[in-house]
Amino acid sequence: MNPETLSPDRRRRLIDALRRGAVPETGLGLLAVGLGRFEEAVDAELDATATGSAVFKAVRGEYGSGKTFFTRWLAERAKQRDFAVAEVQISESETPLHKLETVYRRLTERLATASFPPSAFRPVLDAWFYALEEDALAAGATEDTLTEATAGLLAVRLTEVSRNAPMFAAALRGYRAAQEAGDDTAADAIIAWLGGQPHVAASARRAAGVRGDLDHFGALGFLQGLLTVLRDSGHPGLLLVLDEVETLQRVRSDARDKALNALRQLIDEVHSGRFPGLYLLITGTPAFFEGPQGVQRLAPLAQRLAADFTTDARFDNPRAVQLRLPGFSFDALTELGGRVRDIYAADSTGSDRIRMIVDDAYLGDLARAVAGGLGGKTGIAPRLFLKKLVGDVLDRVDQFPDFDPRTHYTLTLTSAELTDVERNAAAEQADDIVLEL
Repeated sequence: MNPETLSPDRRRRLIDALRRGAVPETGLGLLAVGLGRFEEAVDAELDATATGSAVFKAVRGEYGSGKTFFTRWLAERAKQRDFAVAEVQISESETPLHKLETVYRRLTERLATASFPPSAFRPVLDAWFYALEEDALAAGATEDTLTEATAGLLAVRLTEVSRNAPMFAAALRGYRAAQEAGDDTAADAIIAWLGGQPHVAASARRAAGVRGDLDHFGALGFLQGLLTVLRDSGHPGLLLVLDEVETLQRVRSDARDKALNALRQLIDEVHSGRFPGLYLLITGTPAFFEGPQGVQRLAPLAQRLAADFTTDARFDNPRAVQLRLPGFSFDALTELGGRVRDIYAADSTGSDRIRMIVDDAYLGDLARAVAGGLGGKTGIAPRLFLKKLVGDVLDRVDQFPDFDPRTHYTLTLTSAELTDVERNAAAEQADDIVLEL
């Protein structure tokens, strides 16, 4: 792909993220080495979701294998189809999976669209009311009857949701009334309650005709309501990513069992057709899917997630319920480095010099050196490889005309800059690991 397909600002943000050792939020299609095999299948699933289907998918990979990159690459493709997206990190203390009300709250906090960064929850609701008003006017409503006509459309659009989550519809009416009355405090409180926030003022809840805080089962109804709102405001689907589900293996056995059952319930609800327009994706390690403290602990869940990985990885089925991420080879790392170099060079006055000095041969040497410092585990090397490439090599070549990385640079890995997985994989456990290029 051509780096010129990205604007200079998006290229800058992508390079800055790599310099920090983070996964970029944008432009991931340019870095998607090895993911082409999944494109046709996931695009078909996104298209089906946009027309009212629902999809569940699981992605497996070791720590550092690129699960976060995959989910954000998929999110970028979803946004190109006007989906809303939300990435929720599962954790025992902050977002336990067995408390779906907490998962829903994080969803609304992390909700994003192509036009709005997190949290896009309130802009989406406002866009929905605007769409209702436009529909009412198109149907013949006047300025005098617009409020009543919009309320009528609201009732019609939420008829199905009201059967399962009547308070969601009631709160939307309360929010609309507070806006029309100019009561910003009440409107803010009702939005917070709709987003699953606890401890909303009782006065605001009474004004909206709702009571209590959202619970585990109410969260499923609220998710239905959110999908309806998204669809009617121009977003045909929602990609919801539940990341790091493998953390369930480290919680108490009773909480783990509840969480696994909640995941089984979510999968069944998706497949039952309760959530049209939802693409639900979870990520986890192989140990989570195969080990005794993960999916295998609950037989019905294990059956739903079963996939055949006994054949050569080249023949993995991208349409299967569970995907196995391919490991990075030295050739793939070199190709990835070349793409990053070309993106970097696109905004440099010395682009030709950058491409000449940081050629593919040097990129291969750097890839081998980084992987060598991680015990030869190429699969977990991409983050550190790109961080070193941008921050230690490309930045210096760009700024210093006489800098040659073959002469003036020796790769050094410090314990402080490594993740736990990288540190455990490192061949040496000294504070500084010097690797000759």
